[in-house]
Amino acid sequence: MEALILTPDMAPLSRNIEDYPEGIIIPIDKPYRWTSADVIRKVKYTAIRHFGKKNLKVGHAGTLDPLATGVLLVCIGKATKLAEELQSHDKEYVAGVTFGATTPSYDLEKEIDRFCPHEHITAEAVSAALTAFIGEQDQVAPLFSAKSVDGVRAYELARKLHAEGKTLDEAAQELIRVAKINITELELMEFVAGGDMSSPAITITEISKQDRSNTTNEKSNASSRINVTDNSELGLPRAVVRMACSKGTYVRAFARDLGEALGSGAHLDSLQRSRSGIFRVENALTVEQAVKALSHEQ
Repeated sequence: MEALILTPDMAPLSRNIEDYPEGIIIPIDKPYRWTSADVIRKVKYTAIRHFGKKNLKVGHAGTLDPLATGVLLVCIGKATKLAEELQSHDKEYVAGVTFGATTPSYDLEKEIDRFCPHEHITAEAVSAALTAFIGEQDQVAPLFSAKSVDGVRAYELARKLHAEGKTLDEAAQELIRVAKINITELELMEFVAGGDMSSPAITITEISKQDRSNTTNEKSNASSRINVTDNSELGLPRAVVRMACSKGTYVRAFARDLGEALGSGAHLDSLQRSRSGIFRVENALTVEQAVKALSHEQ
């Protein structure tokens, strides 16, 4: 017997956890500015009340950054034993990449620390650069990440070094072990050319709009600790890229490396995990739907 996979159209779950001997998997579309731990806390609290089981195990298969949305697999009961296997499956992302500027975190959590030449960046140049990233390669994870460095989370070291004014790219090269990753597909979905610094805001794609609006009913749970900068009015060139890749791939690091490959700099301005293994974001539940399926008041 296999774990139950919860779908948006499924009836509310039984109150007896024994009815799910292999556990439950809930594919959730993680809200913008929620940490993966925020989602787990919300689901676990509701599931414990629903099943009346205080020591109920709840975990997830693959962390998503706070500013990312998309498929987060939440495992309940015996399905937590499947987390490592689920995490090993390939992933697909849709990434918004802004060229001409870098940030210490490689996304919008930190302010811009460097501007770079970008007038030469075109859709054709981006498409050509993407081809070099197909296949197995070495990647250095961002220092602002959950990687462990001598038993310490890398982001803790990053905060200390950033406060001291140290160059994080060089520190990452020294502190973080190079990882083998495999990018199997890259597609340029959209490109917006840059303008001058007084130009109107960059066009935001539909995926970016969804990233920022899918917390409408869940905004109160968005982490107040998560800073979000707004660089949209700088008139910098922007691309939207679809990527299929192996586990352990850091899309923020890919954005960094793509900017460097184009003789510029870059950072992520949006990120959605559109697929994790067989699970697609269009079939995922909102946190609200997951809570309703585990509602204590039914």
